Amino acid sequence: MSHAAFDAAFARCPLIAILRGVRPDEVEAIGEALVDAGFTLIEVPLNSPDPLDSIARLAKRVGDRAIVGAGTVLREADVAAVADAGGTLIISPNANPAVIAASATRGLVSLPGIATPTEAFAALDAGATALKLFPAEAASPAVLKAMRAVLPPAIRVLPVGGIAPDTMQPWRDAGAPGFGLGSALYKPGFTAAEVGERAAAFIRALG
Repeated sequence: MSHAAFDAAFARCPLIAILRGVRPDEVEAIGEALVDAGFTLIEVPLNSPDPLDSIARLAKRVGDRAIVGAGTVLREADVAAVADAGGTLIISPNANPAVIAASATRGLVSLPGIATPTEAFAALDAGATALKLFPAEAASPAVLKAMRAVLPPAIRVLPVGGIAPDTMQPWRDAGAPGFGLGSALYKPGFTAAEVGERAAAFIRALG
């Protein structure tokens, strides 16, 4: 997948749906609900049940309308497994240079987790596409604004953790171009209809 495809999807909707705990037998309906609401970026964390099956199902079902990939990618071997399943988005809670480089070598989109400028620059040197500020609960819009002052202007930094429709604006004012959305969007047990309603609320909050 070219990074142009990611850029285009991000431009349409800069929100990453994090489906931690989703099951393969429900993921297609939930994916459809997200796409119908306007989402174009969907992540299945690898600590979910049978995550590679879910990624494969999602890629087949909505891959023509959304970028699909994995979260909690911790090892180089995981990168290959996700790619083989049809995933093109590699998201991690940490900034492991080997995982970032493995993603970049395969032409995949790499979004490692960072918490400091040191980690941010090391991740970019390793080939990261964009950066995930994680956990956002441990940071603040002021921290992001300070980071933005030293990072290259084109680099996207997405807060992840504790983001809700009514908490996005201060981050946006500080320079966040988008977000990763977890439990405020999806928790195990939510129906596709419930996820669709929550997705629509996030889209409305973006304005």
